[in-house]
Amino acid sequence: MILSSPSQVWGLLSEGHRYGEWVSGTQQVLEADPHWPDVGARLQVRVGVGPLVLDDTCVVRICEPQRRLELEAKADPFGAARIAMRLIPWGENTLVTLDWHALRGPGIRMHGLPVDYLVRIRNGMMLTKLARIAVREADGSAVGTHAH
Repeated sequence: MILSSPSQVWGLLSEGHRYGEWVSGTQQVLEADPHWPDVGARLQVRVGVGPLVLDDTCVVRICEPQRRLELEAKADPFGAARIAMRLIPWGENTLVTLDWHALRGPGIRMHGLPVDYLVRIRNGMMLTKLARIAVREADGSAVGTHAH
């Protein structure tokens, strides 16, 4: 649960250059298409830990503003995965779900308890970061509105 409205959360998802702030493993956003997150828009990112890095491309496959965003992440030679995020209004807050599914490459064979568990932990960490940013920015805009 994110203590911000779906429009505030969507605002963060709509800023491709900010994905490095909350997507675990992202070292740098190299480029974000100006029409992000429209279908077909691309995000170029550098992912990895320490000296182990590779450039990844995320392409928007489904975009339903303030409701649903699905990306295809390609990291050759490791294959591709589908990342599906759904925003569900919950009063004034937002319930966000994040699912990851291997599409092709070695990840398809890696499904099972240990890998699925690690993916759930990583997804939880990313949603926690996203929630903290959204709440911090919602609090900042609320402070700004009271000053006027």
